[in-house]
Amino acid sequence: MTIEEALRLNSHVLWLGFGVSFLFGMVAQRTHFCTMGAVSDVVNMGDWSRARQWALAAGLGMIGFALLAATGQIDPTQTLYASTRWMWLSASVGGAMFGFGMVLASGCGSKTLVRIGAGNLKSVVVFLALAVAAFATLKGITAVARVATVDRVAVELTQGANLAQWLALGGKDAASWWLLPGGLLGGVLVLWAVLGRGFRTADNLLAGIGIGALLVLAWWVSGHVGHLAEHPETLQRAYLGTSSGRMEALSFVAPIAHSIDWLMFFSDKSKTLTLGVVSVLGVVAGSFVWARLSGSFRWEGFANVEDLANHLLGGGLMGVGGVTAMGCTIGQGLSGVSTLSLTSFVAVAAIIAGACAAFRYQMWRLERMA
Repeated sequence: MTIEEALRLNSHVLWLGFGVSFLFGMVAQRTHFCTMGAVSDVVNMGDWSRARQWALAAGLGMIGFALLAATGQIDPTQTLYASTRWMWLSASVGGAMFGFGMVLASGCGSKTLVRIGAGNLKSVVVFLALAVAAFATLKGITAVARVATVDRVAVELTQGANLAQWLALGGKDAASWWLLPGGLLGGVLVLWAVLGRGFRTADNLLAGIGIGALLVLAWWVSGHVGHLAEHPETLQRAYLGTSSGRMEALSFVAPIAHSIDWLMFFSDKSKTLTLGVVSVLGVVAGSFVWARLSGSFRWEGFANVEDLANHLLGGGLMGVGGVTAMGCTIGQGLSGVSTLSLTSFVAVAAIIAGACAAFRYQMWRLERMA
């Protein structure tokens, strides 16, 4: 492959990535798919419908990723989440911060983008706060604190820090072993979701199946279409369009920071478009199109100063927490979990715990005011 052909393929990968995220934005806007909303429904109303949406998407993501790995479409050991370090403390602390922040900010990173597309100006402020805090935690002052504290604590494993490679039993082909745990856990989640009373409605199925299918498609675009065994410039393995140089899927914390970086330094030729940046643009565009088509687009602003303060704080907590946990409700909650990463499972549990704590805090505040 020549350099020109690699550049054309890179552009092709970016357009496919934009298309996947565009559809994600449309589906999320149409069905109100939202992890924070799912936790809120369970805690405040005992309604598990949106939790089952998330479970269906996660289960299909696990099954799809396992099938891609087992059929040789992707190399499951080359994902952004593949590591021999089980970073349980970073995932716990960062996840709890992110979960608490997303409640204050009225939604996680992906929901923030969906709301922006539907005309919510509060989410624009959250976007900016999240972007600045995330970038600082990637390369700035909070990055120094992160590296010096929680990132130092990890469990070093001889195999990869995921369930599939544990089952590979030292030396066997890990790719073929993704089918067992991925199919098993994914199947349990899918069954739990679809067998729920009253769950099988058009919106619920569209949310779970649609988001799950798009997640698998994102893995295929990044890990198969964008994979070069030998890049013509570096003569090394490459995954085109990724900022990490490894296989990536949907995620919305670091990509939001990278989007601001790309916009601010647009004339700098070293700042190139990545799958993360186009996914941010795609979700906003997809949400906007569906909001306009459905007549649900409307401008919305802050009610008062306290509302503004909560959203600023929430965005900041999501930025710091999301980078520390190495992902958000989509990045770790769906993409990471689909790879069976142990760190991702911890991050998801911490995000839910943080969200529950935030709901209790809000209830306490209301009771005090009453």
